[in-house]
Amino acid sequence: MMGFVSPVLAQPTPAPPNEGGPQSIATLRENLEIAVTGYIEAEQKLEASKSKQAEVQRQLTLAELDMTRVKLAVSKYAAEAYRTGRLGTIGMMLQASTQDELMERAVALNKLAQYDQARMAQYLAAKRRTEEAKAEIERLIAEQNAAVDEMKRRQTAAERALAVAGGTPVRVDVDAATLPDAEPAPRNSDGTWPSQGRTVKDPTTGSMITPRLLHAYNETRRLGWTRYVSCYRSGGPYEHPKGRACDWSTSPDRSFEGTAKLADKVYGDRLASFYVKNAKALGVMYVVWYCTIWLYGSGWRKYNSSGSRCGDSPNVDHTNHVHLSVY
Repeated sequence: MMGFVSPVLAQPTPAPPNEGGPQSIATLRENLEIAVTGYIEAEQKLEASKSKQAEVQRQLTLAELDMTRVKLAVSKYAAEAYRTGRLGTIGMMLQASTQDELMERAVALNKLAQYDQARMAQYLAAKRRTEEAKAEIERLIAEQNAAVDEMKRRQTAAERALAVAGGTPVRVDVDAATLPDAEPAPRNSDGTWPSQGRTVKDPTTGSMITPRLLHAYNETRRLGWTRYVSCYRSGGPYEHPKGRACDWSTSPDRSFEGTAKLADKVYGDRLASFYVKNAKALGVMYVVWYCTIWLYGSGWRKYNSSGSRCGDSPNVDHTNHVHLSVY
């Protein structure tokens, strides 16, 4: 008797979580994006300036060594001239007994003058390089101080915005030492993040996202977080329409339903903390998980976006998924 095999039905793609919430939360997230973006850009300027200062310091050291070598050579030359009783130009000329000897001494004097001029030119060039390097270092230090001030200003702006929404500091207990290290996303040669648009395919929707988000997605899955994830979506606020955000479900059944508990909660705790540990490597701006938000440069803060008890609105409170936004 011939039997028939039923076709395997493909799992339906779950709808992405509705993270909307009240308008006050949308405004808060927009303000946080501006503040954290400014913080990251100021930090990049600081790091690039420090890197350049190290190179200028190396140039200053070389210039100072050149000055020291020239001074030493001139000192030896002067000591030798004093020891041998080197005469002045007129004296050497008067001591010549023949016209040929006079010409020989004139040539010798010319060579000595050229030697003196060359050494002086070397000294002046090294001195100029030294002064220029010192001036550049002073400029870079001023640039770094300005970047630090900007970072503090942006951090204060973010923390004030969170304080208005009740974002008091909270503690996250996952030990960073138990979490893996991600491979850093590509940067510019000076260490800054390249500007990116939606140029690569989103493996979760088939649309387009930024290369930096794709790198974070690939690293996350490679290092063990393989549950359902949704990244790009065309509508709504925040970074999803920009191709710079992903929502990672904590449920093993490909859903964004309910509130994570027990093992699912641990899964989310570790994933959120993984992004915190690797924030600099992956270009993380902020992470939202279980009524808390982590901001680059500020740390974890309370984030009860639905205005009620944590978990009453799982999607908005992010108790069923970890939200990642990258720069």
